[in-house]
Amino acid sequence: MSRRYMVAGNWKMNGNRAENAALLDGLLAGAGANAKVEILVCPPFPYLDSVGGRLQGSAVLLGAQNLSEQEKAGAFTGEVQGAMLRDTGCGHVLVGHSERRALYGETDALVAQKYQAAQKAGLTPVLCVGETLAEREGGQTEAVLARQLDAVLDLCGAESFANAVIAYEPVWAIGTGKTASPQQAQDAHAFIRGQLRGRSANIADSTRILYGGSVKADNAQALFANPDVDGGLIGGASLKAADFLAICAAAQSLS
Repeated sequence: MSRRYMVAGNWKMNGNRAENAALLDGLLAGAGANAKVEILVCPPFPYLDSVGGRLQGSAVLLGAQNLSEQEKAGAFTGEVQGAMLRDTGCGHVLVGHSERRALYGETDALVAQKYQAAQKAGLTPVLCVGETLAEREGGQTEAVLARQLDAVLDLCGAESFANAVIAYEPVWAIGTGKTASPQQAQDAHAFIRGQLRGRSANIADSTRILYGGSVKADNAQALFANPDVDGGLIGGASLKAADFLAICAAAQSLS
């Protein structure tokens, strides 16, 4: 089954109005050359509205970096409801990013609840899974990935992945300059797809699995060429239009 490449930019806690405008100008100028690739950007909450307005009418999609597990509006100071994200024009939202898990204590159960809340709000969750360096060196990579996936599969079912994306992010390769080799990435992606296949063959074949971990222009094509790698979740390189577009071009060349 043919799966369309996706390249998603996670801006994390970076940017301001002027920097965002310059970045978007460059991105939109080059996006048309990569029309076979689905391009997504995820700015910080305060800029969703302005970035969404700038993207309106373009092929570039808008996503958020997080959401509350609470589905109804109410007394949840500092939280952002999925319906609010939809109201700003978001179609996607990152769920369970490694930094949310590590720095803010998000558990597998909470991530599953956020995934469910995203879908109930009409958003496509980008479910992030991955192991730490200690877990990889301890031979726990597959056990960690299975545990993180099972939390979502058990709560929401395999069919929920008809409207979801998975991002494999080896935590040891995020912002460290280290990158999983193409074979390491493929092995992890194949395992994830195998876990889905254990629940539904059709879902396994159709679900996109992105690689996230120090993807750059010079390694993107080798990573994306693997049969189970369907694009990338890009951190630092998404903050420079030329770098991000070069990664998109790598996916375009394989499409």
